Amino acid sequence: MLIAGFGWRQQASAQALRQVLAAALEAAGQGGAALRALACAADKRDHPALQQLALELALPVRAVPLDLLQSQAAQPSDRVPARYGAHSLAEAAALAAAGPGAVLAARRHISADGSATAAIALVPTETSTP
Repeated sequence: MLIAGFGWRQQASAQALRQVLAAALEAAGQGGAALRALACAADKRDHPALQQLALELALPVRAVPLDLLQSQAAQPSDRVPARYGAHSLAEAAALAAAGPGAVLAARRHISADGSATAAIALVPTETSTP
């Protein structure tokens, strides 16, 4: 199962989110069928572009609290405000929403217009011992 994490600027469109999601899924070697949720910073959850994409894909949005974003092992970014941990918001949101033990299947991708980023995290599967 996969979780797509997003970061974006206020002017980002649903088209930019769609485009960057497709690029991240392709880099992960996955189609959209394995995608289980979209993730973002809690203070961005109501952005119209994200809500439109979630509706189109019939996927829930997982809003990640700021403290969880800040604690993720995501690549540094000088464009991301300190309140988000000054690292890739897309990667941090994907990892936090996917849960403990999650790994990135695709690192941050940037939309063609530069307004949005997306990353894909792989939700860990529990293994049972015989």
